[in-house]
Amino acid sequence: MGIMKKIFKKINMPVFAFAQSKMEKDNGNEDANFSKPKTTFKDVAGLEEVKEELVELVDFIKNPDKYKKMGAKIPKGVLFHGPPGTGKTLLAASVAGETNSAFFNTTGSEFVEKYVGVGAKRVRTLFEKARKEAPSIIFIDEIDAIGAKRHLESNNEKDQTLNQLLVEMDGFNKDTNVIIIGATNRLDLLDEALLRPGRFDRHIYIGNPNYYTRCEILKVHTNDKPLDDSVNLEELAKKTHGLSGAHLSNIANEAAIIAVRESKNVINQDHFNQAIERILAGLESKNSKLIEKEKKIVSYHEAGHTLVSNILGINPIQKISIIPRGQALGYVLQLPDEDRFIHTKDELLGKIKILLAGKAAEEIIFDHISTGAKDDLKKVSEITNQMICEYGMSSLGSMTIEGNHKTFLIDKIQSEANSIIRDCYNESINLLKEHMEELHLISNHLYEKETLTNDELKEIIKRVYT
Repeated sequence: MGIMKKIFKKINMPVFAFAQSKMEKDNGNEDANFSKPKTTFKDVAGLEEVKEELVELVDFIKNPDKYKKMGAKIPKGVLFHGPPGTGKTLLAASVAGETNSAFFNTTGSEFVEKYVGVGAKRVRTLFEKARKEAPSIIFIDEIDAIGAKRHLESNNEKDQTLNQLLVEMDGFNKDTNVIIIGATNRLDLLDEALLRPGRFDRHIYIGNPNYYTRCEILKVHTNDKPLDDSVNLEELAKKTHGLSGAHLSNIANEAAIIAVRESKNVINQDHFNQAIERILAGLESKNSKLIEKEKKIVSYHEAGHTLVSNILGINPIQKISIIPRGQALGYVLQLPDEDRFIHTKDELLGKIKILLAGKAAEEIIFDHISTGAKDDLKKVSEITNQMICEYGMSSLGSMTIEGNHKTFLIDKIQSEANSIIRDCYNESINLLKEHMEELHLISNHLYEKETLTNDELKEIIKRVYT
């Protein structure tokens, strides 16, 4: 460093000149790129209530004068939040398309730099360009990358970038027809100053699609695909509860790929069923064969899940398999036939019993405890923790427990969780012992055939009682 100082001194250049040169070169002076999307609300399947909310915003941009006469101010910002893959970017582009506005598509990470001041200058450049091209839409995806809460240990460059964004959103030029749309999967991470009215005036939650919306999304993504008459999109929509629009798009694409792989001219229902398994359970491991002993263990493990699930009747079973997929040696595919958003305590306890039934079956048949229940126990722990700390479904009372309170009550929470899991496990063992004949029949079928459908399961159960 001493040598470097001498060199800079001789040529009369400050020590940090190279850093400054880099900053000036990469400070966003180049014109921000924008487009004029052709996407409109017609291209967005479902989400009718969200589109209705945005229609008003579109009218603001198209006819600002009639709102100004009433003393109404155009919303400065709209924040889309919700899980990934639900159509936030598509909606932002459709607002620009509906209004024929310039669409500036950026991400929060594009403003993050190690050189102080670069991010802030990029924000200024973006807004200057947007004002010149007004009416315009600035879309910042993953806005939590620059809009995270500030604290004493936060990065100085990020703070300056966020401060500049806040200043720009305050709108010194209130007459400019520029709207900023932000998108995030983590609303809880954003700084309060960014969320207040006057910056992001409207917060719109975009969740996973319901049954009707899933039907519409599947129609959009299969519109250009040759479908067999056997394909029932309504049935597929029922089977895909809880999946996002991105998942549905992927399922339609995977089904088409499977059809090509099988040298078919059309996509049939079986191709879609295979695609759903591929997305939910993972890639089938064709070269990963189980040794006979493990195959027997896995067949009883999955039979345990299947039998208890059938007895409790919480979710219909679509398929059971002991063919390894992804990291799972076997799986039970349960897909609800209707949208459910509220679950009772008994239903959650039932889910725990189903998850523990595989472990219970192994203990009954082989008198051992194996590593095969790892994922089951993880899910059991999550459900139990939610019951106690979020849903008030325990002897600790009808309250939520979080933060410091959770740390303080950790021993009581653990004791309560153990009590719930122990009772459910004992119930699973009792149910399996009461239905041992069905357990053996289901396991033997899985061992021989490796898969079991819902119809085949009904036949096995029917055989026992006739």
